[in-house]
Amino acid sequence: MWQIDWNKLIEELSYQAQQPMIFSSGIFLFLFAGFTLIYALLQKQTTLRLLFVVAFSYYFYYKSSGFYFFLLGVVTVSDFLLARIMEKTEHKHARKALLLCSLIINLGLLCYFKYTNFFYEMLAPLWNGEFHKLDIFLPVGISFFTFQSLSYTIDVYRRDLKPLHNLLDYAFYVSFFPQLVAGPIVRARDFITQIRQPLTVTSEMFGKGIYFIAAGLFKKAVISDYISVNFVERIFENPNLYSGIENLMGVYGYALQIYCDFSGYSDMAIGIALLLGFHFPMNFNSPYQSASITEFWRRWHISLSSWLRDYLYISMGGNRKGRLRTYFNLFMTMLLGGLWHGASWNFVVWGAIHGVALALHKFWRSLLGRDKHYESHGIRRVFGIILTFHLVCFCWIFFRNSTFEASWSMITQIFTNFQPQLFSQLIEGYKAVFALMLLGYVLHFLPTGCERACQRAVTRLPLVGQALLLVVIIYVVIQVKTSDIQPFIYFQF
Repeated sequence: MWQIDWNKLIEELSYQAQQPMIFSSGIFLFLFAGFTLIYALLQKQTTLRLLFVVAFSYYFYYKSSGFYFFLLGVVTVSDFLLARIMEKTEHKHARKALLLCSLIINLGLLCYFKYTNFFYEMLAPLWNGEFHKLDIFLPVGISFFTFQSLSYTIDVYRRDLKPLHNLLDYAFYVSFFPQLVAGPIVRARDFITQIRQPLTVTSEMFGKGIYFIAAGLFKKAVISDYISVNFVERIFENPNLYSGIENLMGVYGYALQIYCDFSGYSDMAIGIALLLGFHFPMNFNSPYQSASITEFWRRWHISLSSWLRDYLYISMGGNRKGRLRTYFNLFMTMLLGGLWHGASWNFVVWGAIHGVALALHKFWRSLLGRDKHYESHGIRRVFGIILTFHLVCFCWIFFRNSTFEASWSMITQIFTNFQPQLFSQLIEGYKAVFALMLLGYVLHFLPTGCERACQRAVTRLPLVGQALLLVVIIYVVIQVKTSDIQPFIYFQF
């Protein structure tokens, strides 16, 4: 009766391209239970514990991208050695050459796996327009761990950070599995000081961890996955089959889907890290409550937007070289930020629109004599939130669609074939979808104090209550989940 099907077990533990391991999957929950037991037993064995976590993290990445996990090792070893050599090098040009090596390795890997076909297609006219797409696999999360490792070598070059002298510590920083494949992009200066601290998980950390895991699981597996499979995907697959009002609701649905999907992952990553004794910075802060596009980028994907600001925008001169150069730097930062998301002209347009909007907002703010700390209030803020939200939604059309034709079809349907009389039929036909959309937006627009109160309430619960909360969330997930695992949207980046 206890006979084990070894073939089935090996298959489950091996890489499966169609079912990458994610936080909301059963296989991860099973493995994480065993992981936490061994992790706790190694509490006072710091080196063994770090080695165990690194091994598990590499296995986690193997379950996401197969044998491409070796790329993680290439980036880790090369940047660790380059930073060590950089520390001992005083000559300015030699230090620049070492930094250039790090840039070539990290961005070279990124460009090959993400952009080879993109540039190959652009250059196809040079050889009579013949383009045959190369079969290049995109390793999950390569954009995240290369940017994270690059921030380390750049900080060492700038002398803002002392390099690590232990390869195991650096491997732990780069590969730590909660944020490995979809962020947040954790800076070395915020994380490496925590690596060899005594392992401590306070009751507050444990309670907050449970809260973030439950909230993230609900966002991702209940709201995002359900409205995606049952409504949003149908609209975006063929917008011409639907009226303008249906397309508009599809855009609103996608705005909520991508927020719940990505912030849900970040919440779970933050929660799991807390349970393991580590602190990650916040990655989302109710971005649709923003009253300007500038404020939006202070609240959305904070780890990426701050990375682009510190390592790209400021490196290009920031706002130190006059107004026109400042506007250009803003535009180019967002243009490259769009290209970071994927090798598609749609992403370039998405980034370009955001770049123009940021430049225009900065220009408008300078005309009114307002500094960057100014915040509108009352009806002005309400109007600003509505305007910013719809600008962001308009940009999501290009972000979500894979072609300009599909994006233009959706925009055309919204502006020329709106048919508002179909709204009641739409609500009737998709009751559950719109109920979840309403719930998602209501929760998103609640005051910040409400979220803090929920965190405190979960933290004060006894252990049995916290466990029961997770059981209830998992039960709800099981009731609404689709037959196939829905990968996180940002896995593709």
